[in-house]
Amino acid sequence: DVLGYFDTLSNWGRWGDDDELGTLNHITDDVRLAAARAVRHGRSVSCAWEVAVPEDMERSTTTCPCAADMPGAENMPPAFHADRRWGFSSERLGITFHGNTLTHIDSPCHMFWDGTMYNGRSHSLVDAATGSAWAAVTAAANGIITRGVLLDVARVRDVPWLEPGQGVFPDDLEEAERRQGVRVRPGDAVLLRTGYGRARHEAGESGGFTQAGWHASCLPWLHERGVALIGADTPQDVQPSGYEGVLMPVHAVSLVAMGLWML
Repeated sequence: DVLGYFDTLSNWGRWGDDDELGTLNHITDDVRLAAARAVRHGRSVSCAWEVAVPEDMERSTTTCPCAADMPGAENMPPAFHADRRWGFSSERLGITFHGNTLTHIDSPCHMFWDGTMYNGRSHSLVDAATGSAWAAVTAAANGIITRGVLLDVARVRDVPWLEPGQGVFPDDLEEAERRQGVRVRPGDAVLLRTGYGRARHEAGESGGFTQAGWHASCLPWLHERGVALIGADTPQDVQPSGYEGVLMPVHAVSLVAMGLWML
């Protein structure tokens, strides 16, 4: 039962009652050094897309509102107020990072279960005005440096991309390891490829609510392997998840119980 994962996969207290890093604790100095030694070519590869334009935003939970402040002199020192011939315009840009079209990090404070966050803290520690006082992205202010392991499940299934609503299971992960000649080890960041980027560019997939992604049965596998962070080319959970009791089980169990960060 996926609800049982909140207990069986819990990392509460594992690294101390005041721990906010969760699974990032798997990234030790030795893990970072091993990751650095694995570099062979030093080539930089962009994973960026253009920021969504308005027509894309209509199909996404991401927003990028723009507002112009004119003339703006009221925000300047008093001497500027008397100059009626002078003025300027400025822009204020805001981006909502939680959506289907912008890469972002989910820290443990992003999800609650029964009003509780990772390591037993109350959701009341998250405030709309001041942000989160517990397990926010600032907990990783020193950076996240580790080995990334890309598991190409679309290739495993011999398809250009997984269709919306198709889940990824532990057998897929292990077959990807076998084919690619890698093995996920403690401290790794595991990156899942479903092929969504290709589907978006070639088939016009819009990134709606129904999507491919991790099935909840992957959670024990990730826990046993000591994974520090997971990422995907979709917003993580397969949707619909197939579980009535919890809409997004991968998000909920990972962030609340395991303290497993997401990219």
